[in-house]
Amino acid sequence: MKRSIFILLCCMLTSLFVTATDSGSAGGPVYIFSLDDEINGRAWRTTRRACDDAVARDARLVVVRMNTYGGALDAADSIRSALLALKIPTVAFVDHNAASAGALIALACDTVFMTPGSSMGAATVVNGSGEAMPDKYQSYMSSIMRTTAESHGKYIAEGDSVARWRRNPEIAARMVRGDSIVSFTSSEAVDAGYADAVVADLNDALERLGHKDSPVEEFEQTLSDEILGFLSDNAVRAILIMLILGGIYMEMHTPGLGFAAAVSVIAAILFFLPLFISGQPSSWVLLLFLAGVILVVLEIFVIPGFGVCGILGITAVIISLAASMMPSGGQWLDKTLMSQVIAPVLTVFAGILLSVGLVAWLTSRHGPKFIRRHSELMKSLDNSEGYIGVDMSPAAFVGNHAMTLTDMRPAGKIKIDSNVYDAVSTGDFIEAGSKVKIVKYENAQLYVEKAGI
Repeated sequence: MKRSIFILLCCMLTSLFVTATDSGSAGGPVYIFSLDDEINGRAWRTTRRACDDAVARDARLVVVRMNTYGGALDAADSIRSALLALKIPTVAFVDHNAASAGALIALACDTVFMTPGSSMGAATVVNGSGEAMPDKYQSYMSSIMRTTAESHGKYIAEGDSVARWRRNPEIAARMVRGDSIVSFTSSEAVDAGYADAVVADLNDALERLGHKDSPVEEFEQTLSDEILGFLSDNAVRAILIMLILGGIYMEMHTPGLGFAAAVSVIAAILFFLPLFISGQPSSWVLLLFLAGVILVVLEIFVIPGFGVCGILGITAVIISLAASMMPSGGQWLDKTLMSQVIAPVLTVFAGILLSVGLVAWLTSRHGPKFIRRHSELMKSLDNSEGYIGVDMSPAAFVGNHAMTLTDMRPAGKIKIDSNVYDAVSTGDFIEAGSKVKIVKYENAQLYVEKAGI
């Protein structure tokens, strides 16, 4: 009897524990975050933080509010993977547009709602000029769309014995390539099975899902998110590259280690900061950048002038900057599209042009005086400051013959045509009236030897 009562109590406690656990899970909020701009590294950071926050808050549903014309494929693919891996049900709420990379993200969600007049599709891969890339790049994007559609599996409709794809992979592939690229209006997307319903607004969508009275929490950007997003913008990156390269070049032509080096170092830190946080750069990229910096430092402090070491250093820095912005830290050859290579290269090229313009302005008469005063590029060697110019015209006489006007002991005077010059004998003393040959011109001095020697 006692044993039976003990077993009954254990069952009741287990039931209460399971119920409490289930109710706690069901009591989590509906978590909402927005992708309403270009799909880029900033959007990927937003998605990653939002997903982590949703898991930490034990959210019952994650809603991605979308209004985007697309963007970078590597960022979109990372967002897609994060949504597919999320154990919480996901909903794409398309408010106006989910084009290109946005269509891929919407396709990754478990449920898709669209507002009247919104559209989705047209995921063709284009370059920076908006022109379609070659077929092999379209094929890559098409395979991602197809795989994402297949991830939702098949179902058997009531009264039907045939299993059908919930999201048709063939239609997904045609969003990228085909005789006619597929783009859906909201009603067409519902008919094709790529949207579950057309809704008036987000509240309508939540009501259809049975979450009308559920608590709602929205992801909010922090100041650090805004700063990192700002630093990840390609225009800002071009400016930072300008400061890095311009600072290096100016430092190589400025005595000591000063303001230009400080600007370059700070710009490099700001450039790599978002990449470090996202874990994007590979180790070889960072090593190449450091190697370039070391070569430049050697050029400044060890090797005089501006030669091979400096050129190799600046080249290494430029390559590392471009590679750091490419997907997987530059390991993109088999993983991404040429569009993801063009953007970093164009950004670096823009930075180089800006740095050339910056150096030209700083060293011109219109630039800041304190820069010009300390730069060798604009250093004026005036006679009033003790500088003496050396006449190099006598160097043209090397190889010619002349007559000695005085004994060369070893210095003396020689006559070339009707002009008299100081000269020095390179060997024995030479008597006046002797014919000599001019052999070299060094340190503003002609050197001669007796003709015939």
